[in-house]
Amino acid sequence: MNTPHGDAVLEPLHAYIRGHATGDPVHFQDAFLPTAHIEGLRDGAFVSWCLDEYRALFPGRPAPDEPTRSRHVDTVEVHGDVATATMTLRHGPDTFTDLFLLIRVADGWRIANKVYHRRADVG
Repeated sequence: MNTPHGDAVLEPLHAYIRGHATGDPVHFQDAFLPTAHIEGLRDGAFVSWCLDEYRALFPGRPAPDEPTRSRHVDTVEVHGDVATATMTLRHGPDTFTDLFLLIRVADGWRIANKVYHRRADVG
């Protein structure tokens, strides 16, 4: 995806994808601000994780079905030093839609917060 502001705004999204693909939470350091929160519904209950809690969900190795998973940045909109982005992730029977708020800080773009929606594919 080409953005009018170059690839810099995509760098934290690519780091996020690397974290998911490898299962190595170290990549999330390059993706998120330390103060970021990740929120959504899990098993019908609202969850709000700080970055350390989110990182703890990743075992440090790829998921067994990693070769069949896909992730795609759908949209990026930059407004000065802030941006929004959406991403679609397909993990087995589940499709996730992630929405990101990003901000440009001294060392580059970072994800400030993320919300997600999980849809179980039926059929």
